[in-house]
Amino acid sequence: MDLTEIGMRAKETASYLNQLGVSRKNEGLCAAARALLDGEAEILSANQDDVIRAVASGMSPALVDRLELTPGRIQDMADGLLQVAALEDPVGEVVSMKRRPNGLLIGRKRVPLGVIGIIYEARPNVTADAFGLCFKTGNAVILKGGSDAIESNKAIVSCLRKGLFDAGIQEDALQLITDTGREAARQLMRLNGYVDVLIPRGGAGLIRAVVEGSTIPVIETGTGNCHIFVDESADFSMALDIIDNAKTQRTGVCNACESLVVHRKAAPEFLPLLWGRLEAKHVEIRADQEACRLMPQFSLATEEDWGREYLDYVLSLKLVDSLDEAITHINRYNTKHSEAIITTNYAHAQRFLNEVDAAAVYVNASTRFTDGFEFGFGAEIGISTQKLHARGPMGLEALTTTKYIIYGNGQVRA
Repeated sequence: MDLTEIGMRAKETASYLNQLGVSRKNEGLCAAARALLDGEAEILSANQDDVIRAVASGMSPALVDRLELTPGRIQDMADGLLQVAALEDPVGEVVSMKRRPNGLLIGRKRVPLGVIGIIYEARPNVTADAFGLCFKTGNAVILKGGSDAIESNKAIVSCLRKGLFDAGIQEDALQLITDTGREAARQLMRLNGYVDVLIPRGGAGLIRAVVEGSTIPVIETGTGNCHIFVDESADFSMALDIIDNAKTQRTGVCNACESLVVHRKAAPEFLPLLWGRLEAKHVEIRADQEACRLMPQFSLATEEDWGREYLDYVLSLKLVDSLDEAITHINRYNTKHSEAIITTNYAHAQRFLNEVDAAAVYVNASTRFTDGFEFGFGAEIGISTQKLHARGPMGLEALTTTKYIIYGNGQVRA
């Protein structure tokens, strides 16, 4: 499959979108939202084909849940597009303007990235979210989803493109690569001259393959080995509520808690309470030797467990002697996504915020809040775990870059 034609069409459309005003972009988003709702039956039928195939292949229930669509989830996708339409458009914003001694007026202005390629795995809602954010910021987008959700993605893209057509907007603002093979992914990763940036969303293997194989700049969205540290001074009732939410509300998402770190002085009282709460949710706890001696119901962890993103009802647990040891353990094994401390000690909270290396760091709150919608971005393109260009939930601003704009009145350089 030669993707050059797709790249050329995207590049041409990006130039068109760069001239599209905010009112026309919002009209397109609203029309796309209506088209999703009008196409609900088609989308659900296609999704059912994907779900049946996933169950037959032995996919875990948590991942099937990520894949499955319902009328409510389609409504959520449509609502997400409307929320993006309601957000302020960052394109065209002049973020600075200064006059130089020679009279030149030099400023910076937000502009679209151009063409964005997104390679992602089983969550079909990503299709609508990615389109909405890219379109609002004037970027053409090329999507390549995984084979698990291919029928769902085709149906969703068909509806979104119909919405653009109904609004009189070029449909190639959104294109889907329907070939789910590795060769198609390899070609997309090498579409230099057409694609300006590539964003992978999925498991560690996918992200590593894109980072290592792409000749296009990559914004790395990371897996989520998210930790919660229960400090010596923690409110145990609060800690149990937060851990329960972070681990069990949705296990198959990147901001779910995968690892607990517990202060050794808190362990004798806290661990039985923890087991009483999580046993009811059928969570397996894989712990170090000392925790297993205190709680024989726990399984013994291996070194591999400390760095695992389970995406399942499994949790690792490590006992530590101090805040310093907790921070060291977390920074060694985390994926730079989201980390939390439960504490009533202000100094400990501040040190945790300052010293833990992650895109989002919480005090006394669930890691499940690391999400574009929860942060007020309307939706997100992914959670960036790198440090260049964007970090954390990536909303509209993260999908723009800046250009310098310079006003003169005849200046020449001496």
